[in-house]
Amino acid sequence: MDNTFLAQFYGKSQIYTDIPNHLYKDFNVKKGLRNEDGTGVLVGLTRVADVVGYKYDDEGHKIDTEGTLYFRGIDINEIVKNRNGLRYIYEEACFLLLFGYLPKQSELDKFCKILKDNYELPDDFLEMNLLRMPGKNLMNKLQHAILTLYNYDEDPDNTDVYETLLKGVQIMAKLPSIACYAYQSKMHYYEHKSLVIHYPRKDYSTAENILYMLRLDGKFSEKESNLLDIMLLLHADHGGGNNSTFTNVVISSTDTDIYSAVSGSIGSLKGPRHGGANIKVALMMDAVISEIGYTRDDNKIKDIVVKLLNKQFYNKSGLIYGFGHAVYTISDPRAEVLRHYCGIVAREKGREEEFEFYLRFERIVKDTLLEMKGLTACANVDYYSGFAYDMLGIPRDMFTPLFVISRMVGWLAHNLENKLYDGRIMRPATKYVGTINEYIPMEER
Repeated sequence: MDNTFLAQFYGKSQIYTDIPNHLYKDFNVKKGLRNEDGTGVLVGLTRVADVVGYKYDDEGHKIDTEGTLYFRGIDINEIVKNRNGLRYIYEEACFLLLFGYLPKQSELDKFCKILKDNYELPDDFLEMNLLRMPGKNLMNKLQHAILTLYNYDEDPDNTDVYETLLKGVQIMAKLPSIACYAYQSKMHYYEHKSLVIHYPRKDYSTAENILYMLRLDGKFSEKESNLLDIMLLLHADHGGGNNSTFTNVVISSTDTDIYSAVSGSIGSLKGPRHGGANIKVALMMDAVISEIGYTRDDNKIKDIVVKLLNKQFYNKSGLIYGFGHAVYTISDPRAEVLRHYCGIVAREKGREEEFEFYLRFERIVKDTLLEMKGLTACANVDYYSGFAYDMLGIPRDMFTPLFVISRMVGWLAHNLENKLYDGRIMRPATKYVGTINEYIPMEER
């Protein structure tokens, strides 16, 4: 297709469409819904989760603090510390996020049974929508699959709060199978790999089933399933302000179906500035390790860090992926937990050298950012998640789909909360800063 004219039209349009940057300050409009100090503009109230990375002093000045993530007011560190061998820590967190309180063992058992009873996909769904229609991009395929589930629902447009809960839990239960089968179908069709389909087992947790369905032999160790269980927990929710959750609430506020809202959230999460960030980290670390190996020489590591910051290495963006966060300042609690459990699995798999390199690289990046730019930047959850997934043998194509599986419960919890206690269509405003023009007849243009 010849796009010459389109390019010309686009070039000419800049004369008429430009918005000078100073107008944002002139009209007090917040770019990206961010305040001048980097904090988010308040757009709602929630009791689902809270993300804490700073506080304010008596004069209203922002003060950096250690990061904390609360699920229904409970520190996630406390959930992890008190797991006591529980195989269903992610499911326990799902219960907490959805219903607001920690379940008794009998309640957790009943909730898990509901999920397990909904593991299986509808008749012919696998054959018709995944095996016969593999997707090049798994996130796009997940969107398509979720929208297709609409056709299998006898009452898909029912947006009653309780009906939304039922439909949402069913989607939660089916997502691991959909994601794993979408991956297997892609590998078979595009890479000519052997196609092996394991049907989900009702005696397995969400984390165990993911490992079982992804691996050809279906085998995994307890430490491996524990690590993935904790990773699912850490990604389950991150407040109502993160982009994909906000997207879900915006879409559902129009009173559309849950399938459309979830599909929109997946589209938001796909972006490398959101859920796709862990792949950015993995690719950057590939380049770093290829260049200097798993060196223990701090000077060599600092040299590569400086080159990254000075746009002299890798993609020359000046960014070091996996560091810094919109809310967390001194530490990301998810990264703190993940670092600990990565160490456990690294020892089991004989990958201590790589793990120690990640620790050393993290320390030097933080020191160098403070030295060169005066920035206090913590390692975020994406820094360790790619390494963790790699140790679990999870392919990179599955990194972001696993985020979807985890975050589905957060999307649902905020969707329900907004329906119950807000209920109005989200309709923010924009300020028109163009001129008012007269219509010019065609013959006079």
